Formats: sequence, structure tokens, C-alpha cells
Amino acid sequence: MNSDLKKYNITPRGYEKLGDVTLINTSEGKYIYKKQKIDPEILEYLHSRNFDYFPKLISNKDDEFEIYKYIDEYNIPKQQKILDLVNLTALLHSKTTHYEEFDKGDYQQIYEDLDGNIRYLYDYYTDLITIIESKVYMSPSEMLLARNISIIYDSLSDTKKRLENWHDIIKDSQKIRKTLNHGNLNLNHFITNEKPYLISWRKAKLENPVFDLYRLYLNHALEFDFEDIFSVYEKNYPLKKEEKMLLYILISFPDIIKLNGSEYQKCKTVQNMVDKLYKTNKLISPENFKTTD
Repeated sequence: MNSDLKKYNITPRGYEKLGDVTLINTSEGKYIYKKQKIDPEILEYLHSRNFDYFPKLISNKDDEFEIYKYIDEYNIPKQQKILDLVNLTALLHSKTTHYEEFDKGDYQQIYEDLDGNIRYLYDYYTDLITIIESKVYMSPSEMLLARNISIIYDSLSDTKKRLENWHDIIKDSQKIRKTLNHGNLNLNHFITNEKPYLISWRKAKLENPVFDLYRLYLNHALEFDFEDIFSVYEKNYPLKKEEKMLLYILISFPDIIKLNGSEYQKCKTVQNMVDKLYKTNKLISPENFKTTD
């Protein structure tokens, strides 16, 4: 790392590890150094679409690392922050929207993967509940799971129906809308200063826009009201019917829970999964299914 910093005349006075990045303190200010970097082609594409809501790199695109100046973050409420994030995501998607010829093989693979996941989860929870119900005395976490196993099966059954409906619609498509997705949306990758910034672009790629929303939901489902969040997104970038169907399929999968750790932790894990399923079922109810065809 020191040789990389020396290349750009950065003289460190101290280091601080922040996840997968290193904060470099110097007499001229602070810098961020990380080995994982944005794909140069993605960077060029963002510039070509006039999307500059990411830190300006000091390092060269040919380097195997990236360096940029540290950006101080304004202290704003988390609810406002995630709405700002979803607004910026909608802008990213709108600026990078394009249509590609429908590749039946790609979407058949998505269908088969999701269908296989449904069957795997059904077998997983069937095996788990069979073991639990064979016990003379259940632990509190096992009792909690047994009392709520019906919502898991109901969720899988409903997801299977949605998947078949989506497959019937998508298989006759001619063109598919794609966008550049950030690939790992969460509040830790969003900074608000004079303007908003998205950081950590190493997973960015061209794909269906709903995958960004799905990942955001995975990371923050229990923290926020996603009915409002998705509504804000769609005011700027309305989803098509088949896109929203796919989003609802993705977020409706039960988590795979492992009954590890203390009994308190196991109860918390089960309860969080159950709470997420109830919250998701309410979110994807028919009255919320409004789309732009």
C-alpha cells in the first residue's frame, strides 16, 4: 500500500481500517484506499451518461487499487437518508436505461433458479420442522418456529404462483429493459455532503433494475417502511408489470435460518424472519400492485 500511496505523493501520518477500506490520515487531509475497485468500463459508462455521483478518483483507471479523498458525511435522519438513496438510484437507472433483445435462455435460467430455490426451501423447512416436532420438549426458539411454520409454507406457495404468472408473461417478451445497477445498495454505501455520493461500485453491472431494489430490501427490510420507499422510487422511475412481479417474487422468499448461538439469539433470528415475512406479505398485497405497462 505504501508504494501505491507514494505513486500519488500521499504521505501517510496514520491509518484506520474501516471494513474493506483504509482511511489514510495526512497533513493535507484524509484519503480512502481500497484494493477492490470499480471496473474502468463501468466508470467510463457512468461518465458518458453524465452520472457523477461518486467520489472522484485520484488513482489511475489502470491501477489495481483506488484512492479518493475522504468525504465527510452530513448527519441526517436515516429515514431521509434512505429516501435520498432511492431517489439517486432512480436517477442512476433512468440515465442508464436501454433495451435489449429478449434472451429466452437468460430468463429461463432465472425462472429455473427461483423455482429450484422454492423447492429447496420447502424441503429445508420440512426437514427442520420434522426434527423439531419429534422432540419431547422444544426449546423456546423451536416452539416459536413451529408456531409460525404455516406462514413459511404459505409464503412459498404464494411465491410459486407469482413465479408461474411471471414466467407466463415474460416468455412472450420481445425486448427487456436493463439499467446499470450499483449491485450492493445499502446505507453504508451512500454519503450525503454537498451532493449525494454512491460508493463501493465493484459489484455494478447491467441487469434488470429490480435487482438493486431487491438488495436494498434485503439489507434494510425491518428498518424502514418500504411501501413509501418503493413509491418514491417509482415516482421517478416507474416499474413495468413484469419487473414489479419479479421484485415481489424476489423479496417474498423466506430467509434460511440457522438455529445457532444462544437461545436468545436463536429466538431473535426466528422472530426477525417471521416479522419480515409478515411485513413483506403486507407490502406485496394486491392493492399495492400498481404498474406502468
